[in-house]
Amino acid sequence: MRNDASPNTADPGALRAARDLLLAHRTEYTAAVTRFAWPALDEFNWALDWFDVIAAEHPDRLALRVVGDDGSDEALSYAALAARSAQVANWLRGLGVRRGDHVLLMLGNIVPLWEAMLAAMKLGAVVIPASTLLQPADLEDRIARGHVRHVIAEAGLATRFAGIPGDWTRIVAGPAHRYYGALDDAGQWHNYAEAASAPAEFTPDGVTRASDPLLLYFTSGTTSQPKLVGHTQVSYPVGHLSTMYWIGIQPGDVHLNISSPGWAKHAWSNFFAPWNASATILILNQARFNAQGMLKALGDCGVTTFCAPPTVWRMLIQADLSAADVSVLRECVAAGEPLNPEVIEQVRKAWGITVRDGFGQTETTALVGNSPGQPVKAGSMGRPLPGYPVVLVDPVTGAPGRDGEICLDLARRPLGLMTGYAGDAEREAEAMRGGYYHTGDVASQDDDGYITYVGRTDDVFKASDYRISPFELESVLIEHAAIAEAAVVPSPDPLRLAVPKAYVLLAADAVAGPELARDIMAFVRMRVPGYKRIRRVEFGDLPKTISGKIRRVELRGQEHEPRGTRGSTEFWEEDFSWLPALRFAPHRAVPVYLVRPRRVDIGWSRPPVRDQDDARVYQVQAREDEPAEFFGGAGLNGHACRLVGVFKRVDADGVVLR
Repeated sequence: MRNDASPNTADPGALRAARDLLLAHRTEYTAAVTRFAWPALDEFNWALDWFDVIAAEHPDRLALRVVGDDGSDEALSYAALAARSAQVANWLRGLGVRRGDHVLLMLGNIVPLWEAMLAAMKLGAVVIPASTLLQPADLEDRIARGHVRHVIAEAGLATRFAGIPGDWTRIVAGPAHRYYGALDDAGQWHNYAEAASAPAEFTPDGVTRASDPLLLYFTSGTTSQPKLVGHTQVSYPVGHLSTMYWIGIQPGDVHLNISSPGWAKHAWSNFFAPWNASATILILNQARFNAQGMLKALGDCGVTTFCAPPTVWRMLIQADLSAADVSVLRECVAAGEPLNPEVIEQVRKAWGITVRDGFGQTETTALVGNSPGQPVKAGSMGRPLPGYPVVLVDPVTGAPGRDGEICLDLARRPLGLMTGYAGDAEREAEAMRGGYYHTGDVASQDDDGYITYVGRTDDVFKASDYRISPFELESVLIEHAAIAEAAVVPSPDPLRLAVPKAYVLLAADAVAGPELARDIMAFVRMRVPGYKRIRRVEFGDLPKTISGKIRRVELRGQEHEPRGTRGSTEFWEEDFSWLPALRFAPHRAVPVYLVRPRRVDIGWSRPPVRDQDDARVYQVQAREDEPAEFFGGAGLNGHACRLVGVFKRVDADGVVLR
């Protein structure tokens, strides 16, 4: 049923034209960026004016398939889901859900989630997605700050709402025997299954305008109390054309995305982007992550496009990637946090597919990414996507430049940008200051327009007056075989103000101790300049938000808390001797050492020595203010050393200056 309660019906033609242009230029980045323009929409309801239209055109095409690790396999065509969501919309209207009402959805990856989302959109209601990990205190905050009028919760989660005050409608989805016995207020909860008896023809009660509110997202709160992000009937539904383009989804594709309901990325890749492309959404509903099961599903379910967060990619490369049938898999992408180059390379070797990185926020759709068919530069998350005027702004001067905060030019405001932070005018003004939307993320841009992520503005820090990017060091750390995850923060130091410290979560077989701490420090020393090296290591769990992002703000605060003595799992650089020579694997650049009393700095000779069985390390003593030489082993068994560099001096921090 179209959004046709007024004489001026919405026309999906503008959206279709914009989509088709991106599909036509899916591997032609310059043409896509140059020719694309956001569709101008006035009256528009995505569920009625897009999804139902696609359902009429392709009634038998699979829209949604949910495969459970319990053997369940539920699939709905576009036509079936259009009809089912109309029934749910009619039933919700009978329970009092009205246009503009706020509806909180706390559902896992089950079919009612998609039905209820479409139904709420058809009604003109405002949806507040909620993670299934939320606890009663979180829910009470969301119901209060989100002005919630109605709650739809999955069986087994409804008990978390017990005792939360408010006159809001209670709806529970799931078999009755799973929840009524556990609920003190069972009589107040409506059974979602009753919606199946409602009429399958839906008529809207009025016009939905493009500027009407549709979504309110609570952010994950990595640095502060979660913000409440507002999106309109078009900013996410139509704005995710950029996400469709970045992923490379085409009509008829089977798209698998690994994401938890309640967070923005779930709407990105498990709702709007695939259905904008008229593709099939595949959901693997695993109770616990199973890498082997996921790899098997790629072939069994005919996955053509695949998106997963870096954490999942890192777990997948620990499994046997070669066991997966990727004969029809065409595109692989990662989002949520920057993906480390080592992971990309391992997937490329196993599958012959390059995992393409992308960047966006709850406040936006995908705004930077490596698009299909374009060269991928190691470490870069790509270029600005069609429709997004990305500018790097110097945080000190406010001037655009090659390095700075990732911002969006509000003079060319992209459709996919949020309306603002609900109930927080101060935060909203801060984010929109100076004619730009400020993402809070710092990056650099090269001559070809490729953008490399540096970190959050509040994560980047200085050590000995050098700017340190935690992400750069974390990318090196997780290449170590013993490390599963790592977070780098500044640790106070009386001489250097701060030094890089790594909090490390070890892989399953690794054992924490001084030997491993020294090995990790040495590993990083050989891969970064001396001033960036990790000087402190602490083993343990990493604090995370309920969405799985590391809370570095908590680790930074922990570093400034007064401590009497170091714990048994924390190790400092000065705990170890760094003078003994080491042996390195063949066919590697030869390590060269510059040694001063109580300190050694590692560099690399160029070009790498080849055709040798191993390489010896040569050392040369030097005082701080005397000329220092780098020597590398160019041969074996007494052959002469090769001078690879002469430097003026070594400063007090051990940094070689030309």
